Amino acid sequence: MRETDFVSGFARGLRVIEAFGETHQRLSITEASKLTGLDRATVRRSLLTLAELGYADYDGKFFTLTPKILRLGHAYLSATPLPLQIQPHLDQLSEKAGQSASASVLDGSEIVYIARASQRRIMSINLTPGSRLPAYCASMGRVLLAALPESEARAILGRTELKQNTPNTKTDPEDLIAEFRRIRSKGYAIIDQELEIGLCSIAVPVENDRGQTVAAINIGAPAAHAPASEMAGRYLPLLQETQRALRLVLR
Repeated sequence: MRETDFVSGFARGLRVIEAFGETHQRLSITEASKLTGLDRATVRRSLLTLAELGYADYDGKFFTLTPKILRLGHAYLSATPLPLQIQPHLDQLSEKAGQSASASVLDGSEIVYIARASQRRIMSINLTPGSRLPAYCASMGRVLLAALPESEARAILGRTELKQNTPNTKTDPEDLIAEFRRIRSKGYAIIDQELEIGLCSIAVPVENDRGQTVAAINIGAPAAHAPASEMAGRYLPLLQETQRALRLVLR
């Protein structure tokens, strides 16, 4: 891309939108400036533009996003057939397993949920299509990172804040690279309470009919009900059955 093709003002506006999140639902200009690293004048113009276009509300001090912002994410979900193709298979998987099942894709150092079939809420956060989690400590994230060339996976880890979410969380890059190798060998990833205490999950890659990894699917369960040592025996055959079915329909 040529330098003249890059619209810097648009890019800064997107950074301001991305500053909002579950822990930053209301932002002042000063707070948004700190989160984005942009100067106050730029952030002010971006936020006021969002408010003028109906993407944000402004009470004189704080800005909050409005439901209209969902149009941006809905454009992806409606434009790509992947979520629609995966959803009925996830519904069947969740029903057979008696647990929640999800699908996600990799976006930088995070996974983005594109479909979900929930039996019960097992995490403290409410996961829905569009939700994001760090890839390094999520079962689907590790499956997707393991599918990349190792140099690319290392580069992503280098850009990631490897945070110790629980005492079980792996944060050493070399330990994670070794884990990716094991995942490639076994064909699945298991997380034992690394994202949140009390949650275990198992994930497999989703490939299209050309053998390309395009997404990941997982089953999550309370550790008290399904400890990590039992996840593969209980749920791997169901995940593999879904994996094979999806490969036949994904182009």
